[in-house]
Order: sequence, then structure tokens, then C-alpha cells
Amino acid sequence: MTAAVVAGLLAGYGIAIPVGAVGAYLVAVTARAGWRTGAGAALGVATADGVYALLAVAGGSALVPLLAPVMTPLRWASAVVLAVLAVRAAWMALAAYRSGGLASRDDGTALTPARAYLTFLGITILNPMTVIYFAALILATGPSAPTSLPDRTAFVLAALAASASWQLLLALGGTLLGRTLTGSRGRLTTALASSTLIVVLAVRLVANS
Repeated sequence: MTAAVVAGLLAGYGIAIPVGAVGAYLVAVTARAGWRTGAGAALGVATADGVYALLAVAGGSALVPLLAPVMTPLRWASAVVLAVLAVRAAWMALAAYRSGGLASRDDGTALTPARAYLTFLGITILNPMTVIYFAALILATGPSAPTSLPDRTAFVLAALAASASWQLLLALGGTLLGRTLTGSRGRLTTALASSTLIVVLAVRLVANS
């Protein structure tokens, strides 16, 4: 079981650490909406990673050919959702700045922790590359791949814990960023910069498909 835990931790960090559009959006949301909302968003991402880890150990190799025909539409859907959220955040930031209300931590979306959790769960679950990543990892381990129920459970829980710890670290970074940039101009600059980065990363998501 120890080997399964280590494998799960490595898998979880392997998929979580590369900061893409979702990670950038997580930091931006936390900077504007605060730690509780950011933590909810982080746990949403981690839950999606955990679901995909579960799918992988339950037969990820069989799911890969089934996902292949819909990978491009799913990537486009994910990119469009991220781009829309980024543009909306930038628009709300500009509107709040012009009205003198950007000093508030509320970004205008009334994003509660629960809503943030569901939003980020949905965005992350749209990415079929996650289940392919986990399935490829399990196939690559060969005979040492988790096969028993306890080992598979340990792998999934370890991957979930690894992803959650990294996403919460990103949320903490967003919290510190939000506390540092307390002025209205600083918050506007952060909102516009993060929105631009998210759009660029979303475009790369479909450009690399």
C-alpha cells in the first residue's frame, strides 16, 4: 500500500503542478474574492483530479479510446468557458474601477465558496487529458500498478490529497496577492493581467490539440 500511496502522490502532483489556465484563474479569483472562495475553488479542482484518478484505476486504458473522439470538443468547451470567465472578470473589474468600488474584495460575481467549488469542478472535469494522464501512468507502471481494492483506494486518495495541497497553495498565493494589492489601481492591473493570461492559456489549450 505504501507504493500505491507514493505513486498516487507523484501522480497528483504531476498533474497539478503545471499551472495552466485553470491555475491562473484560481489565483485571480482568490486575489479578488478571498481565501474561503479560493479554497472552495481549489477543492473543486482537486475533486476533479480525484475523480479522474478513480476512473483511471477503474479502467482508464479502456476509457482512452472512448474519449479520443470527443477530446477536441471538450478542449474547445473548456477554453471557451475559461475565456468567457476571464473577459467577464476584466469587464467587472473595469466597471468597478470606474465607479470607485474596486477596493472591495468582491469581484462583482458574488462567488461563494460553494459556487467556486462547482465552477472549478466543472472547468477541470472538461479536460479529458487528466484521465489519459492517469491511465498512461498506470499502464507505464506495469505489474506494480495498483490492482487490489486497498491499493487502488490508497492511490486515488493520495492523488486527491496531492492535488488539493497544491491547489490550496495556489489559493494562498492568490490571497497574499490580494492583500498586497489593496489599491484600486493595483487590483485593476491584477484583474486585467490575470484575465489576459487566462485567455492566452485557453487559446494554447486548443492550439495544442
